[in-house]
Amino acid sequence: MIIVLFGASGDLAHRMVMPALVELHQRGLLPERWRLIGCATDRWDDEKFRARLKDSLLGSELGLPGDWAALARRVRYAGGGFTDDDPGALPAVLARARRELVDEGGDEPLVVYFLAVPPAAYPAITRGLGRHDLAAGARVVYEKPYGTSLEDFEALDALVKEVLTVEQVFRIDHFLGKQAVQAIYALRFANRLFGSQWDARAVEQVQIDVPEDLDVAQRAGFYDATGAALDMLVTHLFHVASQVAMDPPQNVTDPAAILAARDAVMAAFRPLDPATDVVLGQFEGYTDIAGVAAGSTQDTFVAARLWIDTDRWRGVPFVLRTGKRMARKAQRITLVMRRPDGPLADVIDEPSTIEIDFSGPGAITLGVTLNTPGPDPALSLGRTRLSLADVPGGEPISAYASLINDVLAGDRSLFTTSHCLRAAFTAFAPLQGPRRPDPLPYAPGSWGPAEADRLAAPHGWVLERRRR
Repeated sequence: MIIVLFGASGDLAHRMVMPALVELHQRGLLPERWRLIGCATDRWDDEKFRARLKDSLLGSELGLPGDWAALARRVRYAGGGFTDDDPGALPAVLARARRELVDEGGDEPLVVYFLAVPPAAYPAITRGLGRHDLAAGARVVYEKPYGTSLEDFEALDALVKEVLTVEQVFRIDHFLGKQAVQAIYALRFANRLFGSQWDARAVEQVQIDVPEDLDVAQRAGFYDATGAALDMLVTHLFHVASQVAMDPPQNVTDPAAILAARDAVMAAFRPLDPATDVVLGQFEGYTDIAGVAAGSTQDTFVAARLWIDTDRWRGVPFVLRTGKRMARKAQRITLVMRRPDGPLADVIDEPSTIEIDFSGPGAITLGVTLNTPGPDPALSLGRTRLSLADVPGGEPISAYASLINDVLAGDRSLFTTSHCLRAAFTAFAPLQGPRRPDPLPYAPGSWGPAEADRLAAPHGWVLERRRR
């Protein structure tokens, strides 16, 4: 196997992709014979790229593996960039790696191209793979955002389909690779206690809340061109919503059935109404950051109320929120349950919840109404938490490592399809038109503009009440 990492000198490759590849190596999930080829415009040599990989590992939770010297010998670099007009050094370096693996006793290796580059570079690289005869039999991983608007997506999708078959294309969204997002399948379909309650009859509201406490200083140019809504809402949060809302697939072990179920629910996303269902924000001091345009009106916060017009979820608001420089960092799905029928319905102050923390290894928390211990009759909401890292036999794997492993296996169940992305951009399109609201200011370290609270009414944002 050969992995060609486009954008090898960039931040995404450094922080996410390279550590994930080494994690797979350490777990024994890569083939016995493999090579990593970094490709970027920087005029590096093999040793410089190996030093970059070493620095990436030392800065990650993995640290440097014990077999670093042997691992480093598997690493190559192809400088000079790669476009449809000029392939740089990649064809020669790739051919040499192929010969090495065959000479070591292997078959013709699978080639995986991972595009850890800005979306603007996708067309030139895609055309180049075809023009330079490098596409046949390969698998190609595209990072998000896969297009920046409905029209831009359609143009990119048409180009990709000219060069590659559907089976070759893997459109990655690493939120779908998170262990707790995947755990939704088992929670729903293997437990009647939850599966029977997973619809509008029992659920009053769904919250998907991903506040971030980070600044944008290291990515100011990218962020000022993209913003929170395009960077997070139409990609990550919409896809997590589809994972929560999809109807049961005919066969949960069949990738095609899972993709069909996710496509179907995404097609039922109602287009956002910017006037009533969206609040944008910009943290105070954003325009003082180097690389941000003076007077920029780019959003660093978005909250949206999404409606999903299926029989299962019609009338239930999915409220989505994310932003930079917020009060804390979290990644949480919360199903807010309806009040029960019966004699205690009117004395319950806080609704029961099913909460899925999908940061790190993930956790599931149940908020359940119970008698308050003591001499006086009262009810309280008690919470119990199960960390997925504590599940017997569990060995958590990072989202990127999980998804790259799926690419190697040819399993596309946790990747998005063109149908899914078309539906997502269709629902998102009103927010890119003349009705887009102006971003409201909010203080760094806050929960964003107070106006967003109305979207989560009547319960408010559950995460703000939680200590963990």
